[in-house]
Parts: sequence; C-alpha cells; structure tokens
Amino acid sequence: MSPESLLAERTAEIGKKSAARNSVFAALFLTLMKLVVGLMTGSLGILAEAAHSGLDLVAAFVTLLAVHVSDKPADRDHTYGHGKVENFSALVETVLLFVTCAWIIYEAVIRIFVKKVEIDPSLWAFLVMVISIGVDVSRSRMLAAAAKRHQSQALEADALHFSTDVWSSSVVILGLALVWLGRNVVSRHSHLFEKADALAALGVAFIVLFVSYRLGRRTIDVLLDRAPEGLPQRLGEAAAGVEGVFNVGQVRVRRSGPIFFVDMTVDVDRNLSFERTHAIAEEVESRLQEIAPGADVVIHTDPREVERETMAKRIRAVAYRNQMSIHNIALHENRSRVFVDLHLEVDDHLSLAQAHEMASHIEKDLHQDMPEISQVYVHMESRGTGLGEGVDATGQEGELVRRVKGVADGMAGLGSCHNVLVRRQGEKRSVSLHCHFDRDMSIIEAHDITTRIEVKLKEQIPELDRVLVHAEPETR
Repeated sequence: MSPESLLAERTAEIGKKSAARNSVFAALFLTLMKLVVGLMTGSLGILAEAAHSGLDLVAAFVTLLAVHVSDKPADRDHTYGHGKVENFSALVETVLLFVTCAWIIYEAVIRIFVKKVEIDPSLWAFLVMVISIGVDVSRSRMLAAAAKRHQSQALEADALHFSTDVWSSSVVILGLALVWLGRNVVSRHSHLFEKADALAALGVAFIVLFVSYRLGRRTIDVLLDRAPEGLPQRLGEAAAGVEGVFNVGQVRVRRSGPIFFVDMTVDVDRNLSFERTHAIAEEVESRLQEIAPGADVVIHTDPREVERETMAKRIRAVAYRNQMSIHNIALHENRSRVFVDLHLEVDDHLSLAQAHEMASHIEKDLHQDMPEISQVYVHMESRGTGLGEGVDATGQEGELVRRVKGVADGMAGLGSCHNVLVRRQGEKRSVSLHCHFDRDMSIIEAHDITTRIEVKLKEQIPELDRVLVHAEPETR
C-alpha cells in the first residue's frame, strides 16, 4: 500500500474514532441533565427522554467500541476483516431502543389510566429540552457527515438516534406546554391537559419504535448478507458492457462494515489467451469499482464456446484445456465424415509411450466434445524445450552457407535468401535464414515453400539437425 493510501486510511480511522468519542460525551451530558430535571419536575416525558438518552449513551459506547474493532485489518481468522462489528453494534442499539420503548409505553399507560403523577412544567423543564434539541441537532449533523464520509453504518445509526431525539424532544416540549396551559389558561379542563405529558411520552416511544424498526431491518439485512437493493443488477449491467464479456453469470454481493465484497462470474471466449482474459477481468473490476468504490472484487472467468466458432478453434480450445500445444490443423470431409490431422508438440524428455498417451488423450477429448469427428490423426513432434550450447559458426562454415543459399534461391528465387546463420553443436549443425517472397503471396503458399526448403536442405545436407526459414515480404 502506498504512503498516500496509508495516510488516508489513518486519517479516516482517526476521524471515525473522534466522532464516536464526541458522541459519547454529548450523550453523557444530555442523560445527566434530563435525569436531574425529570426527577425535579416529575415529568414522565423528560424521564422518558432521559431513558432514551441513557440508551443513546450505551449505544454511543457500543459504537465507539465497534469503530475501534472494525478498523482492524483482516487476519487469518477474519479473512473478510472486522467490518461486521459495526453492523452488530447497530443491532445492539436497536434492541436497546426496543427495550426503552417498552418501558416508556408501559409507564405512560399506567399514568393515563391508573395513577396520577404531579408534573411541574417549570422553566427548567423547558430549558433542558431546548438545550437537548440544540445538542442533538449539532451532533446528528456531525455524525451523519462522518458516517457518509467514512461509509460507517455504526456512525449512521448513532446519527439516526440523535436526529430522532430532536423530534422526540419537540414532542415532550409540546406535552409540557399543554400541561402548563391546562393549569394556567384552561383550568376548567386541566385534568385533560394533565395527561398530555404521558401522551407525549407515548409519541416519543412510537417515534423511536418506528426508527428502530427501520434501523433493525437494515442491520439484519447486512448481517444476513442480503444484497443491497438493485446493486447486483447495476454491477451485472456494468460488467456486460465490457468488450469481450459474452455473458454475466452469478453475481454475489455482501457488505461488511463500509466495504462491499463482490464475487462475479463472466463468460469469455475460450480461445482467448490468458493475458487477454486477465485484461478483461481487470476491466470488469475497474467498472465495478466505479459503482461501488473501494469494493473488494473477485472476478471468475468461465471459458465458453462462442456462436459460429470454427471447428479448428474448437479443436484448439480442447488442446488448451488439456495444456497441450498443437498446430498444423487440417480438416477433411468425406461423405459427411470429418477427419482431423494435427501436429502435437511434446517435450524432448518424454518417451514414445508417454507422448503416445498424450496423443490418445487429446483424441479421446476431441471425440467427446465433437462427435461429428470420425477420426483423428496426431503427428507427434518435439517442441525443442532444451537450451542447446550451439556456437555461432557462420564465419567458419562458408561452404555450408553457400550450399544453403543455393538450395533456397533455387526454390524461392535468385537472391531471395539472406541472413544465413549457422550454429554448431557437436557434430550437428542448425541453420536459420530469411527469404523474400512476393508481398501479395498467400500465407499458405509462403508456408508451403518454406517447408519444402527446410525438407530439401535436410535431404541434401545430412549434418543439418534443424532448419528454420523465415519468410518476409519483398520491399518495394
């Protein structure tokens, strides 16, 4: 990882932890303030808010712990990292909120229908709720910004808590105001207004229940690896737009903390080289990163037979699948029967029996893949895998060079042969040379001439072990 990436990662880690710590301090302040004023005034609404803030304090501690743990890098036991800790902390917060709501609803019902509790809607009661709203607005904005910047679900849950606190505190202020009005303005119906505080507490509870349900559902979705709505489809469409991808198969998406993990299978032409296939996979990964920045992407490429694939390509695909190298494929059809001739390259160190076993294996695979083939004829030849210790002997082999040029010029045209190189290895000689041909000549014809030159040179010069003729077009 580059120094710039390490610095950015460290900065993000510090930012998340700082936001979580500030959240703890704010929650502690609000909890103590509401608890003291609630006990002084006897307001269930304020006590409900104190309990809510107390749960926020616990949730803030859980968030702080989650942020510390989730930033740990992946290890041998946690190969996907520790990001799920953030999601689990959000679930813990949800459970705590449900418990709080159950207590608030129970106490509110008791105060409405069973017992009467005197409430003092004093200036302190209103003041503490106004201060609470100010702190909640400031902290929810700070946490929301940090959550968006660092893609942290734990901070997002904390921000959601404090944003709901703003609304719930407003409901409590409304309840206290109605109690005050009942005592000082509409005293005839004061008994009705006395219930306003408990009703306000119920309002707080239902607001928190609604938010908790939404948060809990999202958290459980992440913990159960539910794919984000519409994201797999968008990723699949992006991959399908990459040149060389014929089809997008399985797309799996899961989230761990702020990071998405994407596993995708794409179909590519089975005749492509490994390098080209790898390049396609990298391009797919790049496209997916544009949609899900920072995602951990794994692309699996499946080789597939493409439409209108020639039989020669299908034969090569079978050879590649068996890690065999073939060339000179010739196809013959006679009375609806297809015959295949091919050259199979084998290592020098193999015995005839081992080489024949390879030939039999590819014959069997070709028959299985292409039942229309009646017979396969395999010519086995050495691929020349060893490195010889040949010495450049061109300067000492003038007579040999002259004979080589004579044979080549006689078949390719006078003066066409040049750049003759002779190498000596013991008693054997190897020769390579260049020959000019008409630039409009077909490659089949050029190959035929060079092959005949190679054969004739070996016939006329027995000491030649290897001959290579390089065909090149005449310059105009």
